[in-house]
Amino acid sequence: MVAILGYSRPQILAAVQQMYTVVANAPASLFHFPVGAEASRRLGYPPEQLAQLPAEVRDAFAGVGYPFRAGAIRRGDRVLDIGAGAGNDALIACQLVGPQGQVIALDLTAAMTRRLRQASQRHAIDRLGVVQGSAEQLPLPDASIDCISSNGALNLVPDKRRAVAEMFRVLKPHGRVQLADVVIHRPVSVDCHEDPRLWVECVVGATVKEELIALFEEAGFEEISVLGSHDYFALSPSAQTREVAAGFGAHSVEIGMRRGGTAPNWLQRWCRRLDPRRWLRLWYRRGLLGMLAFLLALLSCYGTLAMVALLPLLGVHLVLDEGLWAGAITGFVLVTLVAVASGIRRYRAYLPTLLAAGGSALVLYALFIDYQVLVELTGFLLLLAGAAWDFVLRRRHEASLLGLA
Repeated sequence: MVAILGYSRPQILAAVQQMYTVVANAPASLFHFPVGAEASRRLGYPPEQLAQLPAEVRDAFAGVGYPFRAGAIRRGDRVLDIGAGAGNDALIACQLVGPQGQVIALDLTAAMTRRLRQASQRHAIDRLGVVQGSAEQLPLPDASIDCISSNGALNLVPDKRRAVAEMFRVLKPHGRVQLADVVIHRPVSVDCHEDPRLWVECVVGATVKEELIALFEEAGFEEISVLGSHDYFALSPSAQTREVAAGFGAHSVEIGMRRGGTAPNWLQRWCRRLDPRRWLRLWYRRGLLGMLAFLLALLSCYGTLAMVALLPLLGVHLVLDEGLWAGAITGFVLVTLVAVASGIRRYRAYLPTLLAAGGSALVLYALFIDYQVLVELTGFLLLLAGAAWDFVLRRRHEASLLGLA
């Protein structure tokens, strides 16, 4: 929900523990995120399921969705609940695994594990083990878990790739995962590390949904399905949090998947990590597509000319298809213009688009009507100015949305 770009790992962990210590000790306090039985009901928990939980567990619920929609838990399973919090999901899992099963509730915050341990003792809940620990270093042996459940925890983990790898490690082959977590449509690109206030007001540490799924695929998980989504932050009592969440397209999703039979080798992992579609998507979401397209247009134009001029010195003669060459330059120039123009609806400034449009017109004029090197260079400079200005305005808009100077 609230991990912050730019913080060191110890700062992130300390902030998470401090915040959820307050949730554990004073769940009736006002938080920027919804807490309690009403929040769980509105996120999809059946009333009959909630009715079986102790009041002290229901009152400190701080999840972001209903992971049980995946139906991943079987009778007799050994289940790990990562980020168990007050224990809503862990106790529901205890009911599902039956007398032959076992549930391990793991949480980073000592106050939460203490609260859950006391509740389990007070209500004589067996089949439940409570452990304080980190998702980045699970205190369990390899292939020892049948099913993993998580609700709003991965978003708070500094090293998500390591946490996903740990989940793969402790699961048995073909073991199942059910999780709910916060995702965003656009990642945050401004530096937020100087304002700790954002820890309790914003969503800037959440992952783009496609990137979260890609992390699991990269680790070797299969049959990944998004089963539901919620406008989670609409439940927030904080108007600022609702505004920030809407600005970045933050919402919660429920996902089900299973562990593959074997871990992918290093080549398979890197092929997935370097998938160009994945990077294009991230560049676009970060507002970098305009700059990337401009660089490709420049490279297509002058890089190709340089290659045609230099290759004969090496004894290689290249025949240039001028139509294909001009088409490639035109395509990248137009992509740059479209990327810059897409920022208008976000920051309401038209000058970057006018600059990019003027630059595009000059480049195309030089390509198809009357080539003059000065006209072409002027066009590229205007296009660069438009793309760079668009990037700056996007970052300023994010900073304003987050309340940063």
